[in-house]
Amino acid sequence: MLNISTNKIDKIIEQEKLYSLRAIKTPKAGKILARWMITIGIIFFMVMFVPWQQNVRGTGQVTAFDPMNRPQTVETAIAGRIQQWHVVEGEYVEKGDTIVTLSEIKEKYFDPELLLRLKEQIDAKQSGLEAKEQKAQALTRQIKALHDAMYNKTEQAKAKLEAERVKYQNYENQFQRNKLLFEAGNIPLTKFQDIEYKYQGAQAEYTNAKIELDQIEAEYLDKISKAESDRSNTQAEIFETAGDLAKLKNEYTNMKIRNEQYQIIAPQDGIVVRIMKAGIGETIKENDAVATIMPMSQSDLAVEIYIKAMDVPLITKGRKVRIEFDGWPAIQFSGWPSVSVGTFGGEVKVIDYVNARPGEFRLLVVPDTYDDPWPRQLRVGSGIKGWVMLDDVPVWYEIWRQLNGFPPSLYEAPLDEVMQKKSASDKKDSSDK
Repeated sequence: MLNISTNKIDKIIEQEKLYSLRAIKTPKAGKILARWMITIGIIFFMVMFVPWQQNVRGTGQVTAFDPMNRPQTVETAIAGRIQQWHVVEGEYVEKGDTIVTLSEIKEKYFDPELLLRLKEQIDAKQSGLEAKEQKAQALTRQIKALHDAMYNKTEQAKAKLEAERVKYQNYENQFQRNKLLFEAGNIPLTKFQDIEYKYQGAQAEYTNAKIELDQIEAEYLDKISKAESDRSNTQAEIFETAGDLAKLKNEYTNMKIRNEQYQIIAPQDGIVVRIMKAGIGETIKENDAVATIMPMSQSDLAVEIYIKAMDVPLITKGRKVRIEFDGWPAIQFSGWPSVSVGTFGGEVKVIDYVNARPGEFRLLVVPDTYDDPWPRQLRVGSGIKGWVMLDDVPVWYEIWRQLNGFPPSLYEAPLDEVMQKKSASDKKDSSDK
């Protein structure tokens, strides 16, 4: 039974007639299965050492790299009532085309001649301001004239005062001399009294001259003070009127701009993809969205991919990305991108410095110029799946990493980044020299 002997009994006894011989014989199917298992095992063992390109997976959507080419929400700057729609969904509009016309709902702006009324108020205020400015100028001239008159009158009074002072001193000297003569008995009393009378008269006139000078100064200073007070009041009225005029001009400008806001226009060329407000007569508030416009430019399509925070340190600008777009059949072997079918190439352009979602960061990926161009039928907002390609490792290592939940390994930076660092280092060395 151990099949040690070289003598065979297969030809002497038919094994199919004996159950015991049939039971110990190896089935043919088992031999075939064994050969297959051995072959598969050898292949599996060999595959374990095949290079596998690690990657970071993420999902996202198609977008535009330039914010101006992303869907634009058209909002109203004022509250109003929808009067007429000028577009329908799916219609192409050019920059400046009217999308919807609004009518006023605030009673403050109901008057259709409000701009004319404001213009009349502005003209009246302007005329009043000019009249007050003329009055202030007239008061300034009056004050100057009063100063000149006071100067002339004062000079005349001073001249008169000086004459009276000289006259008074002469009479005083004459009085003192004659007083000595009278006391010595050299002149009669009548003559001395006459000289004394003249002396007292000169003294009185001198005193009156000083009083007159003070009166002139007081009189003119009072007139000048009153004129200056009137001028100050007029200037205050000028400033107040100028402030009111500025407010009216501001209100006029705001009203003029508001009148232009009744027509909501397209900010740029594009397709009206959605109308937010429906019926005629519907009331909308300030900053309410009325429609969404999708710009027609497709020259800067990009995709935004959201990846886990633990994978962000492994990704740098310039990393290659494989992208699978919704609606395009694809067979993706993430570790062997060369055998993938239906995927498109991309390159990491932007890595956000703050998380876009809890525990996730956003990458902006642009088309890879060295790969097949992206489909022209792509629409902004379409879903995508992406794989940011890292470095090569053996398949067995990747399986071990996946089973243990470790992040991918990063052995070296992308070639572009290495070249940039080398170029910066060369520039630094040349500047040092």
